[in-house]
Amino acid sequence: MNRFDGKGVLVTGAASGIGQATVQRLLEEGAYVVGLDLPEADRVADRYAYRRADILDGQAVADAVAAVVAEAGRLDGVVHSAGVAGGGPIHLLPDEEWDRVVDVNLKGTFVVNRAALTQMLQQDRVDGERGAIVNLSSIEGLEGTAGGSSYNASKGGVVLLTKNAAIDYGPSGIRVNAICPGFIETPLFDAVVGMPGMERPREGLRHEHKLRRFGRAAEVAGVAAFLLSADASFVSGQTLVVDGGYLAGRDHHVTELMGLSEQ
Repeated sequence: MNRFDGKGVLVTGAASGIGQATVQRLLEEGAYVVGLDLPEADRVADRYAYRRADILDGQAVADAVAAVVAEAGRLDGVVHSAGVAGGGPIHLLPDEEWDRVVDVNLKGTFVVNRAALTQMLQQDRVDGERGAIVNLSSIEGLEGTAGGSSYNASKGGVVLLTKNAAIDYGPSGIRVNAICPGFIETPLFDAVVGMPGMERPREGLRHEHKLRRFGRAAEVAGVAAFLLSADASFVSGQTLVVDGGYLAGRDHHVTELMGLSEQ
């Protein structure tokens, strides 16, 4: 199924995790992709160009958008996946740590969306659309988490920035949506739950996913591809939760009392 034949897409956070899985999914479906991230990374396929850049560098992001347009003729979509973890008790959190997390996760979303929207507004409509944007937030942008502080605040901001963009640019034929993943097995996830002493919290987190497992990056990438595609042509301003049932509610191990434990 080549839903993206001839289409140009920018993916941030492309070197690993959800971003990397999204690049692979879009390439499989025929897109031309420019990936943006900080680490060194190999070119993985034809129709793919990787650029090292900081998403807070507005000119570098604009250049990446221009690279998509130069090759594909237009910017059909953006998947903004770049982000960092962080946080801590508020009374112990230094200004610089708050700024680091909020700048990358929230301001970075603003910088990437600004560059994308500037280009999309200049484009003619194709099948009624000028483009589509998908921003990666988190379930931690929808509820509080112990020690989350700056991370939760930044990801909650991504949700509302997405909704505002959908309102402002919907009349121009631009769709903007957010994905809130649960806990997905990525290098970022491993860096947090792999710390000493996290064995018990890790198992608790796994249990709270009603499917009793953590997610895979490819599962989120599939939802991102859907939101960019014509299959989602009437979907905008939404927050799609991809969390294995995490936010459905807490079972407090009652399912086990009912004989509905893991099998």
